[in-house]
Amino acid sequence: MLSMPAVEAMTAMPGLRRELLAARNPFSARFWESAESVLRRIAEGTATVGEVHGWLEATGTEPTAIIGLHVWDDEQARTPLTHELHNLLVRHLEERLTAGDIDPDRLLADDPVATRKYRELQERWMNSPLPDGRVPMDELLDEADDDFFAEWDAAEQAALDELQDILADVGERPRPDAELHAACRSLRTALTGGGWPADLLRAGGGVDSSNLDSDDEQLWLQLAAGVVSPVDEPPEDIPVDQLSASALDHEEWLEAVAALARGGPGTPASAEDLARFVTGGDDDDDIDVLAGWFITVVEQWQMLGAVDERERLTPLGWWGIPEALLQVWSHDTP
Repeated sequence: MLSMPAVEAMTAMPGLRRELLAARNPFSARFWESAESVLRRIAEGTATVGEVHGWLEATGTEPTAIIGLHVWDDEQARTPLTHELHNLLVRHLEERLTAGDIDPDRLLADDPVATRKYRELQERWMNSPLPDGRVPMDELLDEADDDFFAEWDAAEQAALDELQDILADVGERPRPDAELHAACRSLRTALTGGGWPADLLRAGGGVDSSNLDSDDEQLWLQLAAGVVSPVDEPPEDIPVDQLSASALDHEEWLEAVAALARGGPGTPASAEDLARFVTGGDDDDDIDVLAGWFITVVEQWQMLGAVDERERLTPLGWWGIPEALLQVWSHDTP
């Protein structure tokens, strides 16, 4: 009925109903009432995707769209694995329907107990081994993880390539050895003493405060890389709203750091400035959100000596921030 225009399906429905009755598979009156209602709303253009899928689920043989952490793609977007497992689940539901474990009329009535049992039946199947030993949920989540990491790696490589092109245009950014040495001396004291944001910087860099690298460049870049891509979990006593830098994606890091690299020492580098670099300054709502994400970044950069007390980029930050980002994206962190 859903494979043809809704008006045509409504016209064909009485004949289909008679054929099913003759085949001794008549369906219930409630089903036919719901079918007519859904088709009418589709014809009127008022039916939602969720409403139509809910009607399909109420047949007792259509998997629920979201089961646990897995979301079923539309049929045309399914991989061979998801197509196979979806078909196996449908077959399982058909068997349970025949056995009387599923009551479609109660599902059509949106009975909460029936709906909960229907979901639980699917969850049990998804988390139970198949005859070949595979667990459907594990297989689906593993495949989703592989797809996610492949997309992440592609985005990272694209960002790395673009950053390298930008830095080539910027030209030489000399390492300020005196500033680097002074910053690392302060960092060693702060990391040993602890507190905010030293504890977050230590965890992000994955360093042992009692055994810090004696090489200034290695230590500084390891800590700076941890601001972008933390190595260890943050201390438990740090509020969640102070960890929002992890929400920044490749493009946002790229736009912010590219603006600093092009601007050079003295470039404004407050959280709001960074947000404006990313958005182009066009959307105040987006700027506010991004500025909130950049707050902890700026605080850590200030401890690193990459941003000064006036929230402007220092020569050390001009050299080191792009360098740290290059190392993160090329997986060449110390």
